[in-house]
Amino acid sequence: MFENVKWDRMLEATNETLFMTAISVVATFVFGILLGLLLFLTSKDNIWENKSIHFIVSAFVNIFRSIPFIILIVLLIPFTKLIVGTIIGQKAALPALIIGAAPFYARMVEIGLREIDKGVIEAAKSMGARTSTIIFKVLLPESMPALISGITVTAIALVGYTAMAGVIGAGGLGNLAYMEGFQRGRNDVTLVATVIILVIVFIIQLIGDYITTKIDKR
Repeated sequence: MFENVKWDRMLEATNETLFMTAISVVATFVFGILLGLLLFLTSKDNIWENKSIHFIVSAFVNIFRSIPFIILIVLLIPFTKLIVGTIIGQKAALPALIIGAAPFYARMVEIGLREIDKGVIEAAKSMGARTSTIIFKVLLPESMPALISGITVTAIALVGYTAMAGVIGAGGLGNLAYMEGFQRGRNDVTLVATVIILVIVFIIQLIGDYITTKIDKR
């Protein structure tokens, strides 16, 4: 039935997709939270209120969040070449994946932080809590369900990004489906690669929903 499918190559492509997704999700989680915190804390009536910094960070987030991923890959080729040393392969896809996803996730982080009851933050301030204490003991714990839910959505988007990155030689299931499936008219290869991508997405969603349910105390 799947006579054109080389299962060892399919497994290799799956591992490449998982590698790109895992590394970019971890980096996006870290950078996204940093950007989201900066957006929140520098906004009006917050601890680090600063219009200039907020405008710059907000502009950065809006610009990179708005650029279509396939165009972003091309725009970042010189930067990728500089820091990775190549523009082909899994590692070469990582800068574009992270820069494309982190601003998207940062907005979700900011929204999650804005949902926190301001009374909780004010209570911490009135007790003389330092900014670092407010961040790590109040803001992040209180918004954690939203942060996990957001990174789940972002991780699923990143799986799709890896498929697009594969079209320009980054490897993974996207590359396999396009180069060895679509271009050669091997529909069974494209079908199997697509099904595996869907399975990865479903697993990510299940894990994200489970963790969110466990930590949500509301």
